[in-house]
Amino acid sequence: MGRRFCPVNPGLSRTKTRHGSRVRGFWCSAVLSPSILVVVLSGIGMSALFDAAALAAPANADARAQKATVPAAGSPAGQVSPANEASPPKKERMLVEAAEMRYDAEKDTVAAVGNAQVYLDGRVLEADRVTYERKTGRVYAEGHAKMTERDGSVMYGERFDLSDDFRDGFVESLRYESADKTYFSAPHMERIAEDTAVFDKGTYTACKPCQDNPDRPRFWQVRAKRIVHKNDEHMIYYEDASLELLGIPLASMPFFSSPDPTVTRKSGILSPHYLNKSRLGYGVGVPIFWALAPNYDITVTPTAYSEQGFFGSAEWRHRLENGYYYIRGNGIVESNPYAFPASPWGSGSHRSRGDLESKGQFALSDYWKFGWEFTLLSDKWFLWDYQVSTQTLSSNYIAESTSTVYLTGQADRGFFDLRGYHFTGLSSHDFQPQQPWVRPVWDYNKTFDIDPEKTHGIGGQAEVNFNLTSLSAASASYQAVGPRQLDSAYNLYDICNNYQPGRTNGDCLLRGIGGDYTRATLETSWKRKIVDPLGEVWTPFAFARFNGQWLNLNTTNSYTFSNGVTSSTYTNASQLAFLGNRASAFYGQFTPGAGLEYRYPLFAKTSIGTLTVEPIGQIILRPNSQIGYNSLVNLDAQSLVFDTSNLFEWNKFSGYDRFENGIRANYGGQAMLTFDNGGYASLIAGQSYQVAGQNAYATPDAANVGLNSGLDTRLSDYVGSFTIAPSSAFALTAQGRFNVDTFAPRRIDVIGTYNLGAWTGSVQYANYTQQPEIGYDVRRQGLSVSSRYQINDNYFVQGNITFDMTRHFYPPDIIGNTHPALFYPASYGISGGYQDDCTTFSLMYNSFDQDTGSGTLYRNQTFLVSFQLRTLGEFKFSKAFTNYNTLDGVKY
Repeated sequence: MGRRFCPVNPGLSRTKTRHGSRVRGFWCSAVLSPSILVVVLSGIGMSALFDAAALAAPANADARAQKATVPAAGSPAGQVSPANEASPPKKERMLVEAAEMRYDAEKDTVAAVGNAQVYLDGRVLEADRVTYERKTGRVYAEGHAKMTERDGSVMYGERFDLSDDFRDGFVESLRYESADKTYFSAPHMERIAEDTAVFDKGTYTACKPCQDNPDRPRFWQVRAKRIVHKNDEHMIYYEDASLELLGIPLASMPFFSSPDPTVTRKSGILSPHYLNKSRLGYGVGVPIFWALAPNYDITVTPTAYSEQGFFGSAEWRHRLENGYYYIRGNGIVESNPYAFPASPWGSGSHRSRGDLESKGQFALSDYWKFGWEFTLLSDKWFLWDYQVSTQTLSSNYIAESTSTVYLTGQADRGFFDLRGYHFTGLSSHDFQPQQPWVRPVWDYNKTFDIDPEKTHGIGGQAEVNFNLTSLSAASASYQAVGPRQLDSAYNLYDICNNYQPGRTNGDCLLRGIGGDYTRATLETSWKRKIVDPLGEVWTPFAFARFNGQWLNLNTTNSYTFSNGVTSSTYTNASQLAFLGNRASAFYGQFTPGAGLEYRYPLFAKTSIGTLTVEPIGQIILRPNSQIGYNSLVNLDAQSLVFDTSNLFEWNKFSGYDRFENGIRANYGGQAMLTFDNGGYASLIAGQSYQVAGQNAYATPDAANVGLNSGLDTRLSDYVGSFTIAPSSAFALTAQGRFNVDTFAPRRIDVIGTYNLGAWTGSVQYANYTQQPEIGYDVRRQGLSVSSRYQINDNYFVQGNITFDMTRHFYPPDIIGNTHPALFYPASYGISGGYQDDCTTFSLMYNSFDQDTGSGTLYRNQTFLVSFQLRTLGEFKFSKAFTNYNTLDGVKY
C-alpha cells in the first residue's frame, strides 16, 4: 500500500480533506503506489509546480532528495511568504505524473523520474526524466523525450531545453511531425517565442516514413542549411537548400519559401510553367497570387515568349454569400504576327490579340439561380495559338465557344429556364455571320396530379410544357446534299444554294436562316395509369399542341469569297425557295391528339433468376396534317435518331419545330432476367407503323429531316437493344436499327465496360449507313478503346485510341491517299504516373486531329510532364509537336 506523505510548512494554511491536505494553491495527494506519483496543481505556474513537487517528495526517495521544506526559487532559505500575500494570477490547470520525484538542494533542482509526463496549457512533455532548474527557470527533458502540442503536432528529441512556459527553448536531434502530416528533422532546433522554429541543417518533407523501413529515404525532401518556420506568418523559409528525390539531389536553390500546410491560399509567387511551341518559341510564365481577402483574390501571370514577346494573363475571383463569379483576361501585342497565316487561315497581321472570359452564378433563393458564362475573342484562332483553356469551349475538333446568360427556377415538379446564347465558330468551315444570336430561349414545365374525387373520377397526371425561342443571324447557312460544295477561293465555306422546289431530295439543305425567327409552343397533356385485375396496365392519354412562328427573312445580304484569282458568291435570297417564297409572315399550327398504351408484365422464377416479360402496344390518334400552315423552318429538330429510347414517344422529333401527324402505332416488348447473383440481362425491341394520314417523317422540311430516318416508310425499320451484365466485372450494351425489308443493319452501337480489379476500361463501336438526303454521303464508322491498369497502390498506366474508320469509305482521290487505312487513328494517348500521400507525378502523350480554323487539319502531338509535391507546389512542362496536312487528307 502506498502511504501519504505531505510535509507542510507551518506558515502555510492547511485544510484537511478526505484525501489529503490542501496546501495554499495545490493539492498534496496520496501516493497511490510505490511506483507512481501524481501531483495536480491549479492556479500556479511552472516554478510553483516543481516547488510543490519537491514538498511532495516521498520519504523513501533517492538519498539526494531532501525532506526539508524547499524555499521558493529566488527567496532566502527557509523564508516563507506571509499567508496574506496577494495570490499570483490564475493560470491553466497542470499535472505531473512520474514514478518518483527527486529534489536536489545543492543544485536547487526538482526532477520527475521514470515515465515522466508534464501537462501544461494543453501541451504534454514526456521523457524518462524531466528536470526543473529553479534558479534559471529552465526545464530539461532527457531520454525518449517527446512534446505534443495543442494541435496534435509532436516533437521528438534526444534532449529538450525549454523555458518554464514551454514557449522558448532548444531541442537536440529533433524529429517533428505536424498535425498536417509534414515532417522536419534537424540536429539542433531553436524555438523562439512559440511563433518561430529554426532548424539548423534541417530537412523538410510531406512524405510519410516507410512503415517497413523507417530509415529509408523519403520519396522527396528539402535539405537546407537553415529552415525557418514562422507560425505567425504561416510560412517556411529555406536557405542554401536542395531538393532530393529518394536521397538524390535534383536541384539547388540559395533561397526560397513556401506556405506551411495550414495555408489553403496565401499571397505569393506560384510555381512557374514552361511552354514550347513553334510559332511562339520558348515560354516561361510565373503566376503571382494575391489573397486580397478571405473571399476574393487575383492572379497575374506574366509570360515571356522568345518569338512573340510579353503575354499577360490575369484572373479575378470573388465569392459572395449567395454565389461566385470570376473574370479572366489574356492578351498580347505580338512581336512577330506574320508567323501566323493570313486570314482566313490565321490571324495574319492582327498584332493585338486576346480574350476576356467570365463566369458567375448566384442563388437568388432556394429555388432560383441567375448566372452567366461568356468568352469574347479578338479572333477565332487565339485560343488554339496560345493554348488558352476556357470553359466555354465545347469541343477539340468541331469547336465553338458558347456564351450564355440565364435565370432558372427548380421546384419539386416544375422548372423555369430563361436564357440567351451567342456562338463563336472556331473551326475551319465556320463563317461567323451564319452563327445565330439566340435571345431568348424560355422553357417552362409543370407536372401535377389530378384528384379523382374532384374531377368525377378522371384523375391521372397533367403536364404543361412551354417553349419560346427567338433568334437572328445575318447569313443563311446552306449545305449540299451528298459531297460538300465549297467556295473556289479558299475551299472552306459552303456555298450550295441550288435548291429545286418540288423535289423531295433537293440539291441543298437550309441549315440556318438569314433573318429573324421567333417561335412559341405550348403543349398540354394528360395521362392515367390503370391496372386491371389481371395485372394488365392500360394508360390512356390526350394532348394538344399550339405552335406559332414569326419569320422575317433577310433576302438582301450576299457574301463573296475571293482570293484575287477566283471567287464564289451566295445570297440570302436563295432561302426563299426553301420556305415558300414568303420573306415575312406569321405561321400557326394546332395539333390535338389522343391515344392508349398497353402493357402486360409477366413474371417467372427460373433456376438462374427471375424473368420478366412485357409486351407493349401503343396507338396515337392525330389529324391527318397539322391544322394551320407550317413555314418548313427547322432549326432545333435537325437531329433525329430512331432507336429504342424513343420507340414509345408520342413525338420522335428532337425539338419543337417538327411534330408527328396522322395515326401511328408503336409496338414491341421488353424482357429482363435478373440473376440470383445480382447480375441481369435485358432486351427491348419493336417497330413503328404509320396507320393512316400523312407521315411527317416522309415529308421533308428545309433540312430534309425525317428522310432516311427509318421512320419515313409506312412500316418503320426494326429497332432493338440488348444489355447483359452478368456481374459487376463486365457489362455489354448493343443497340441497332435494321432495314424493314432485308433486316440489314443501318445503325449499330456497341459499348462494353470491364472492371477486373486493377484493370478497367471500355470499348465503343459505331457503324451508321450513309444518309445522303441529310448530308452524310458515306458510311460513318468508328472504334474507341480505353483502358487503365493500377499496377499497385501508387503506380498506374492508361491509354486510349480512337479509329476513324470512315476514311476507308472515301474515294482515294478525295482523301489524298491511294491506300486509305481502315483503322486510321484519329486520336490516341498514353499516360502513366505515380501518386502517394505527398507526390503526384505523371507523364502523358496525346496525338489527335484538330481543326483550329486554319483550313488545315492539325496532327496535334503533346507531351506533358507534371510533378506535384504536396505543400511545395507543382511543376509542369509541355511540348507540342504540330504537323500539317490537308483538311481531308492523311499525309504528314
